[in-house]
Amino acid sequence: MSDSSNLSVESDGLTPQQRLEPPNTRLINAGIVTIHDMETLRACVAYENANQQRVQILRRLEDRASEIRSQND
Repeated sequence: MSDSSNLSVESDGLTPQQRLEPPNTRLINAGIVTIHDMETLRACVAYENANQQRVQILRRLEDRASEIRSQND
């Protein structure tokens, strides 16, 4: 099984790598805020877990998941 999460392009044209590896944290935050679906969010979590494993980024992704779930209720 290959890990394609870092190569797959999501609905808005950004890969998880592009969202989570920009040069500054403001761009990372913007990448997370612009996630609008759980599929994209899961791909970003998988990418982060496979690469950097930054707790702060994973928390932001978890918060975004909660926001997406509450919007879908």
